Amino acid sequence: MTPHVKWGIAGVVIGLILFIINPWLAIGVIAAAIAIPAIAYAMLSPSQRQRLRRVRQRKQIGS
Repeated sequence: MTPHVKWGIAGVVIGLILFIINPWLAIGVIAAAIAIPAIAYAMLSPSQRQRLRRVRQRKQIGS
């Protein structure tokens, strides 16, 4: 499991724990855990996205 996936899972778990305390805060944390990586990927230039795809494919082939 990559570190990024671990951070995402941790954000969702913290959000679920916060759901008991304050549901709106929990929804915000869960939304941020999902939205931040998606926004970061969208901000990449097309050449950076292609490079990232190539790196991911190499990792899958080598697995």
